[in-house]
Amino acid sequence: MKYVNAAEILPDRLLKELQRYTDGEVLYIPKVSGRKGWGTANGSRLFYQERNEEIKRLYKAGYSIDILVERYHLADSTIKKIIYG
Repeated sequence: MKYVNAAEILPDRLLKELQRYTDGEVLYIPKVSGRKGWGTANGSRLFYQERNEEIKRLYKAGYSIDILVERYHLADSTIKKIIYG
């Protein structure tokens, strides 16, 4: 991370306003682009959403929690969170 002297790049009015809040402290300003949400880059978020919807569908169709536990290799508490959540 590169440090830049704010006095070299900010207008005086903005610099004075920032100094009211930070006066000599180091301030981190995040990039505008930000980070992608969890699982959006590699598709895992979509995978788990689809899996959870399938679990809910199967439960409504009459599959028991025990069968879903065996089928998806998840703890029964996890299956219950998906179904009731």
